[in-house]
Amino acid sequence: MPPQTEALRFDVVTVTLNPAIDRTVTIHDFRPGTVNRVEAVRTWAGGKGINVAAGLADAGHRVAASGFIGDENRGIFEELFGHKGIHDACVRLQGSTRVSIKIVDPDKAETTDINFPGLPANPAALNSLEQRLSQIAAPWYVVAGSLPPGVPPTVYARLIRFLKDRGGEVVLDTSGEALRAAIAVGPSVIKPNVHELEELVGAPLTTTAALIEAARTLLMGGVTLVAISRGEQGAAFITNTEVVHARPPSIAVESTVGAGDAMVAGIVAAKLRGLTLRETARLATAFSLHALTRNDRSPPQAGELEALASRVALS
Repeated sequence: MPPQTEALRFDVVTVTLNPAIDRTVTIHDFRPGTVNRVEAVRTWAGGKGINVAAGLADAGHRVAASGFIGDENRGIFEELFGHKGIHDACVRLQGSTRVSIKIVDPDKAETTDINFPGLPANPAALNSLEQRLSQIAAPWYVVAGSLPPGVPPTVYARLIRFLKDRGGEVVLDTSGEALRAAIAVGPSVIKPNVHELEELVGAPLTTTAALIEAARTLLMGGVTLVAISRGEQGAAFITNTEVVHARPPSIAVESTVGAGDAMVAGIVAAKLRGLTLRETARLATAFSLHALTRNDRSPPQAGELEALASRVALS
């Protein structure tokens, strides 16, 4: 047998099974069913975990990105990884990574998503992914995004068990049956939005008290923090002993693309720094605010996140 090599260690490892090449088009006063004229187009490597990896790398953390990308258009991802200093631990699949169209209307402050299905992944691909993950290690992992065709909704539960057995804590950002199946195996942090939480508990959540009660039913089996993104109302950060509501200041929103992923990156950054729940709420909201005020995914300037965090109201 060949000698086993020690795993490469990072601050964070992200896992994205269904990444996308995000093509964001800007259309003022976008109107469905009519002719619309595109004013700007930007294309970049995306997908929830990829976005989280980029945000954490921009904040100075050592990051590895894993998951599946298509061999035929891998170059855009490899360029991002090289530019950000992200370790590439992705498995290549035959074919092309899907394209995701995002129509941004600055006049209405709205984003319309048109998401294509991803590359199918078979059991052999999942085994290759676990082998790749066994070669890297981190105290925190982020498992995020939708599932590609051919992958059962229990796959995130399988991956979380695998990563926990390696001594890591897991942040999970997904929805639907994949989220439902994974909660039972105890990711440390989950970040649903209000609609995803309503789907999970099977009831409308029209009050803050109802949101808190629903979140606390999920604090079991290893889940220690439920972060609920609430759009313009900010976010609620809920543990068994604390509830913190973070409300952002009024800002000029350039794009909502990636704002939720930026919040996940902020939560992980806070965990790595050992911050309190109130400090976590401020920093995570600051990460999200930075994303909302940019349409080019540029990294924050020195002191920018701290300045944004200081403007976040907590209750």
